[in-house]
Amino acid sequence: MPSCALCQSAFEVSKEDLAFLEKISPDFAGKKELIPPPIFCPDCRQQRRLLWRNEYCLYRRTCDGCKKSIISQYSTDKPFTVYCHECWWSDRWDPLSHGQPFDFNRTFFDQFRALQLKVPRMALNAISNENSEYVHLSGYCKNCYLLFAAEFDEDCLYGNQVIKSLGCMDALDCFESRYCYEVTDVEKSHDLLFSSNCSNCSGSMFLFDCKGCSDCLLSTNLRKKTNVIRNKQCSPEEFRREREALMMRIAKGELSQIKDEFKQLKAQSIHRSQEAVNCEASTGDYLKNCKNVRHCFDLSYGEDSAFVYTGFKVKDLMDVCHTTEAELGYEGISFGYGSYNAICTHGSWSGKNLLYCDTAQAGCSDLFGCVMMKQQKHCILNKQYSREEYEQLVAKIITHMRASGEFGLFFAPECAPFGYNETTANIYFPMTREAAVAKGFPWKDGEEEMPAVAKVINAVDLPSDIREVPDDILGWAVTCEATKRPFRVVKQELQFYRDHGLPIPHFHPDERHRRRMALRNPRKVWSRTCMKCQKDIETTYSPERKEKVFCEECYLGEVY
Repeated sequence: MPSCALCQSAFEVSKEDLAFLEKISPDFAGKKELIPPPIFCPDCRQQRRLLWRNEYCLYRRTCDGCKKSIISQYSTDKPFTVYCHECWWSDRWDPLSHGQPFDFNRTFFDQFRALQLKVPRMALNAISNENSEYVHLSGYCKNCYLLFAAEFDEDCLYGNQVIKSLGCMDALDCFESRYCYEVTDVEKSHDLLFSSNCSNCSGSMFLFDCKGCSDCLLSTNLRKKTNVIRNKQCSPEEFRREREALMMRIAKGELSQIKDEFKQLKAQSIHRSQEAVNCEASTGDYLKNCKNVRHCFDLSYGEDSAFVYTGFKVKDLMDVCHTTEAELGYEGISFGYGSYNAICTHGSWSGKNLLYCDTAQAGCSDLFGCVMMKQQKHCILNKQYSREEYEQLVAKIITHMRASGEFGLFFAPECAPFGYNETTANIYFPMTREAAVAKGFPWKDGEEEMPAVAKVINAVDLPSDIREVPDDILGWAVTCEATKRPFRVVKQELQFYRDHGLPIPHFHPDERHRRRMALRNPRKVWSRTCMKCQKDIETTYSPERKEKVFCEECYLGEVY
């Protein structure tokens, strides 16, 4: 097995991987340009791609087009021209005006980076949102705040992968739900708090792996139950008394103790070896309706794919992150909605036959090394060519890239538009500044500025009882208990806490997101045995973990 060129760990390149690389290798000037096998392990390949995704760091800056104040994914110290949504999509500028001829005396990545520094970038990737200025990588949201990778939501705050939901806050992977709080991997739920891996649940708190339940507290592995406390059946009156007592404990500042109790309950519960529904010949976790997928995570309706992380309705992909309705793609991130045959590409929507492109929108096709393109075809480094010229020049560039060792690799880290600590790479693969720089990753320096506020208060000094929190808190900054970063409380958020009797959080929104992410297993598969029948299984629970991890058959036999 080869050793990873970045972390030196041994990894496998399977015959299925090689067959896929041959299948996706492009043809130019009558010659098939075979993509070489990867030189990085799957984790390092994913890490390099995630370096391009800033989901949660937003900044105030000025649009370089219309000069109005905007919210942007790019901080003011970034060396880019940044346009607001209206300016970027307008006809007042042309991506081809920045085109440059290919220089065979320089590496491709060096020339690509030079082009990136010239072409205007979109401040945010957002479409058709209403009263949702602080929303990114999202569309069709209304009255939302600090929501990322979300669609068709209303009145939702502080969430990632929140879809078709209403009034949810501090949520991760929350689908078709209403008025949920501090939830992870839930769907079709209502008034569900502090819970994970649940569906069709309502009026409940502190649930794990429960389906079709209502009015339950501090319970796990329930199916279609009502009025259950600590996995024991009770009467409706007992439930109401216990919930009132629980809310009183929260008002007295005992939320962390209740969370610790719930953590112990989860540790004693049964854990499914793989979160997979209606899947065939598939490995990974959080899979739905998949067939023949290998080492994939958070994927629904996937087929014949490998190393796909967060996707929906995809086929024939390998090494792709964040994709929707895409087919035939390799080493890419954030592309879909009809994209076809995208290789080493970021941000392709409805495009086809794209290689080494950074954002190709609105039906682009047959582009190589282009940046921020709109409806263009047969271009190299944003320069227009005829079809014949395009085919011949691309073939020569690939030969040049083979000699420099660039062809087949995703973009070099120096081409990434963000610092490592601004991206989801740092969520899945946390690193110190020193470690990141040593690996060649960029880093954003500088301390966060304290907002202009009437008062700064440490989180530990906040009243535990939300009824004792004054309206004035909307003009304060709260210092995070863990990171010491300041954060604000907005009016919509304060009302939610009051309506539900919940305390003001003690942690910065980014820290709350990090903690929710930590509740999920890593994107890694181990071999171990079912703790009931001793059958060999593959799971995201490492062998040394103490949870009761059951194979699918034993799990279903226990919970149903």
